[in-house]
Amino acid sequence: MSEVSGQHKSPVEAAEDTNNNDYALDFTHPSQLNDTLVAEYLIANPDFFLQHSTLLENLQVPHAHKGSVSLVELQSDQLRKKVRLLNYKLNQLINIAKQNEQIYRVYADLNLRILHCQTLEELHFVLEEVLQERLQLESVVIKPFVGMQAFPEIQRRLFLEKRFKRDKFFFGRLSEHEKKLLFSDQEANSVALLLLGDLGELGMLAISSTDASHFNPDMDTLLITQLQQFLSILLPRLMSY
Repeated sequence: MSEVSGQHKSPVEAAEDTNNNDYALDFTHPSQLNDTLVAEYLIANPDFFLQHSTLLENLQVPHAHKGSVSLVELQSDQLRKKVRLLNYKLNQLINIAKQNEQIYRVYADLNLRILHCQTLEELHFVLEEVLQERLQLESVVIKPFVGMQAFPEIQRRLFLEKRFKRDKFFFGRLSEHEKKLLFSDQEANSVALLLLGDLGELGMLAISSTDASHFNPDMDTLLITQLQQFLSILLPRLMSY
């Protein structure tokens, strides 16, 4: 027991205490030393091998492919693996950042172009040109809720009640019947549906992709929401509101 703290010393600590002549660690008695005590001591003294660097050269650690290797070699190998993994993850982040920058530029250009459209036909042409050719999406359609080309009331109610219960947009998959109503025979394995107007009263923008995972409920909505806002400002003028 320590006279100062009143706490018991572990056998390893006692062995380190060269000033304590009354306690000698007996390695012939396993009860005085075990794996847990050694591990606890090394955790509590992370600089142990710095103070006893020669031990690192003599310690041998079993290795699945190389047989026994030194602790230094094992640590170096593990460090190299960690560095390779970090470099891989860093390159992934850089590639994602580059892709996101390209997509942002496409949407920024699209938003500027649609503000100069004078007719619904011109607007639809611009949307198709940018989203299909530059973002490789399959199809883009606008379904107005009013006017000569208005989406039939029964079909509009179908989508409003099934796909827009909480938000003014939907990302995911549609039934075969719904895909037929919006995209005819064009492929639509995943879709983005956006209600247009402050209350969703103007119409719906529908975008489809051949990739079933492209549009999903967890995707970021910043850029496509901005497109939704631009179209909601523009449509009243094009529809003679």
